[in-house]
Amino acid sequence: MGVGQPVLWHERLGDGGPVLLLLHGLGATGEVWRGTAGVAMGPGGWPGTVVLVDLPGHGRSGPLDRYGYEAHAAAASALLDRRRRDRPVVVAGHSMGGLVGILLAAERFGLEVAAVVGLGIKVRWTGEELDGMRLRAEQPARRFATREEAAARYLRSVGLDGIAGQDGAVASSGIAETADGWRLAFDPAAFGVGRPDLDAALAGSRAAVTLARGSGDQMVSAADLHALPCPVRELEGLGHNGHVQDPAAVWALISAATEAAGVAI
Repeated sequence: MGVGQPVLWHERLGDGGPVLLLLHGLGATGEVWRGTAGVAMGPGGWPGTVVLVDLPGHGRSGPLDRYGYEAHAAAASALLDRRRRDRPVVVAGHSMGGLVGILLAAERFGLEVAAVVGLGIKVRWTGEELDGMRLRAEQPARRFATREEAAARYLRSVGLDGIAGQDGAVASSGIAETADGWRLAFDPAAFGVGRPDLDAALAGSRAAVTLARGSGDQMVSAADLHALPCPVRELEGLGHNGHVQDPAAVWALISAATEAAGVAI
């Protein structure tokens, strides 16, 4: 870890070769990418290392004193130690994680990022939405009497109600037991990341960026994505959490973007 960086929960699958870094969205954990990682590690899949991570203040990772997209990118970058910094890196990120992945492709982070796939990155933000995030960042973590209540609330908060089970690894990674009950394993202050500047992130990226959305995603419009200077892919029949709904479809998207960037699979 770099100086001042929190301890991050992460898991490396495979070894050597190019690195595939999978980044979750706001409030979620690395477990949302478990299905895609499983497909990537199967026959004919990723030829090197796949990295799952809980970003700061999320799930099993430590908090930050001050949250921001750059701070998340710095923490993720610190996971790729000097031995891996000369390897090609591909980043696939969902929502906030997609923006963080694009930032990681900037020269200042010193990574050889060849391609970034940003799934479900919200482009248009209202003042009301941003005010709501600021208010939520100031609220204490809510407590729940039972694990079931906490798991149900967590899944609703990240749009996975009815997609992931309350007893599964996704829900378990997002909640924590305390002396007086249960809570979400998420630092509310992490809502304080502020307005994302996707245009600036794209301008600073040295990687080939592909943006994608599920055709049923109510948070991200096709028109907003097509107005940006990069290829856009539509995942038919999927919603905002397409990587959880259909890991194989998202892996196919990552694989195609990787090969288009000149990284052999």
